[in-house]
Amino acid sequence: MNDSGARPVSTPYPDNRPRALTVSELNHQARHLLESSFMQVWVEGELSSFSRPSSGHWYFSLKDQKCQIRCAMFRGANQRIRTLPKEGDQIRIRGKVTLYENRGDFQIIVEHLEPAGLGALQQAFEALKAKLHSEGLFDPARKKPIPAPPRHIGVITSPTGAAIHDILTVLRRRCPAIPVTLYPTSVQGQAAASDIVEAIQRAQNHGLAEVLIIGRGGGSLEDLWCFNEESVARAIAGCAIPTVSAVGHEVDVTIADFVADLRAPTPSAAAEKISPDQQDWLRRLAEQQGRLTEAARRSLQRHNTGLGHLFARLRDPRRELQEKAQRMDDLEVRLNQTIRSRLDQLKQQTDYLLQRMSAQSPNRTLKSAHEQMQQLQERLLLATRHQLRQHDERLQHTAQTLHVVSPLATLGRGYAIVKDEQSQIVRQADGLNVGDQITARFGQGSASARVTSVNPARE
Repeated sequence: MNDSGARPVSTPYPDNRPRALTVSELNHQARHLLESSFMQVWVEGELSSFSRPSSGHWYFSLKDQKCQIRCAMFRGANQRIRTLPKEGDQIRIRGKVTLYENRGDFQIIVEHLEPAGLGALQQAFEALKAKLHSEGLFDPARKKPIPAPPRHIGVITSPTGAAIHDILTVLRRRCPAIPVTLYPTSVQGQAAASDIVEAIQRAQNHGLAEVLIIGRGGGSLEDLWCFNEESVARAIAGCAIPTVSAVGHEVDVTIADFVADLRAPTPSAAAEKISPDQQDWLRRLAEQQGRLTEAARRSLQRHNTGLGHLFARLRDPRRELQEKAQRMDDLEVRLNQTIRSRLDQLKQQTDYLLQRMSAQSPNRTLKSAHEQMQQLQERLLLATRHQLRQHDERLQHTAQTLHVVSPLATLGRGYAIVKDEQSQIVRQADGLNVGDQITARFGQGSASARVTSVNPARE
């Protein structure tokens, strides 16, 4: 067969018999004829006799109710197919018609494979997309902000799929403190759309989640079709809780992506987008702790300086008591001396008066003087007792005042002075860490301890 595609002509034998073609020649010419006549074709049918040898190539038959044709799809082409086809699938293929010369098999070399009906699904997708867009369901102005960070996360997906595993793995790594509630649902099949709508309603009735992740792992357009259903789209758009669509792989796009408040390319990416990074929080906390520690150190230093000045001005209460006691003794001695001196004076006056009385012997004057002397003695004793009582009360008041301001009295009431490992006084629990060594000074003696927990004061 020549390149022009003309019918081959066999050369006759010398005895005028036509020369017979060899099998190889015939198959070769038939192959060229088929490939030149059918450059590229689309064929639809049911897949059967599927095999996948170790070479990575796919071999199968495509059939309808009457006929079938063998197909081969080599590894370079089938690696682009996300979902492995199976027996009984209705598929559409694009490829070249050819002949496998070694066996004389009529076959198609498949370059592209997709589920049958993909075109109809795509048309339905575009029609619903245009309808919802015209109603304003894709409008960015109606989308709710995602809380940052959310206090509770709800996940609507299959409990056995890879999506929930990926989401939980990311959340455990980034911020394990955020609680997660799974609202299980089917995510593939005819009942999936109604299940998803019901799960969204359950999440709203539950009232815990501040954001909902709705999605599943990757798959074909048919596998993801429940997220293109109008009922699911309207349920997401009407959900009172902010929603994140996380359907399939990054290249997959569904109606749910357009109506959700936030679209994530994958379930893992959804968890990344809505969760804070605890490492970043820990770094910021460490910075704040460093600044707080430095501020506390400076404040303690200032207070220690002021306390040192107060200590320098504060006298030992025992010394003060000793001085007061000594002064009281001095006052007592002076008082006794004053009393004796006064008594001596009175005695001298009495003697003088007695002498005068004896000289003049006025009984009446003597009696009056005697009475006056008794009155003076009584007044002197009363004045003496009053003065002694005033001095005693003043001394007791001074002693009580000293006792009140004495730190030993404070310690004696059950308080203690706590110092850290640097012998600095600890005034707040925030200044301690678990494992720190502390020393407590009591009214009688001291003790050492190690911190096992810290409960800072709540504001």
